[in-house]
Amino acid sequence: MSALPPISPSPSLPTPRLPALAASARSAWRRARGGPTSLWLAWLVIATVTLFALAPGLLTHYSPVQGIAGQQLQGPSAAHWLGTDALGRDVYTRVVYGAVHSLSGAFVAVAMGLVVGTLLGLVAGASGGLVDDAIMRLVDVLLSVPALLLSLAIIIILGFGTINAAIAVGVASIASFARLLRSEVVRVRRSEYVEAAFGSGGRFWPVLWRHVLPNSLTSVIALAALQFGSAILAISTLGFLGYGAPPPTPEWGLLIAEGRNYISTAWWLTTVPGLVVVLVVLSANRISAGLHRAHT
Repeated sequence: MSALPPISPSPSLPTPRLPALAASARSAWRRARGGPTSLWLAWLVIATVTLFALAPGLLTHYSPVQGIAGQQLQGPSAAHWLGTDALGRDVYTRVVYGAVHSLSGAFVAVAMGLVVGTLLGLVAGASGGLVDDAIMRLVDVLLSVPALLLSLAIIIILGFGTINAAIAVGVASIASFARLLRSEVVRVRRSEYVEAAFGSGGRFWPVLWRHVLPNSLTSVIALAALQFGSAILAISTLGFLGYGAPPPTPEWGLLIAEGRNYISTAWWLTTVPGLVVVLVVLSANRISAGLHRAHT
């Protein structure tokens, strides 16, 4: 692995000192938080479902897996805000408890894609040559396969379950992170302060970690917010198809699948969890757009 050719540093050229990831995230957040009402509503939706996942027992006293005798397929009422399902289970309770499965799965998927994709993109963009070509050809192969098909192939190998579904979705998202970060690294590494850092005797990896990576992460953070919504949608799709969490786990995609047989008589079984998924995905997309606008 060869470093960039050293140049003579200019005495008037400052070398910025930026923290690694925290500075980029705080800067993007400060610029994005002053956005319009839609952005605040998006943050409110994400905060609400996060509360669902962290403290479901504080928001409902019903069991998410045990039904109530004689309360099957009851419509929305004061006792059951969003009705009950075919086994007498409270739909609101199942949606609340389902947040922990959908959000944790999406978090694992985004974290996996972010870490692995960032590492691949950093190495490819900084190294160049044969290393760059080899990594980007692998990325091209991943991008050539539809994400859902690739996720299904991986989950069939790993087995069913929320975590396995999250890993499958995460693998499918690695290529997007790698390609974006590689383009950012190629742009940043040709900046004057990076060349000055190398010209001052800086070593290859410390310069990448201290100067190149922090200044390449803002766009990646916006992509991570976008991928979070996409991961929830993908995990819900796998759950709907029967490849996610097994019954009676109250996962959002599984809730929609269980209610489709009663859609003509109990519309709330599919409408409520479907609306929750749509709201969370749209909110994540709106936050991603706000972060991207703040960056540009």
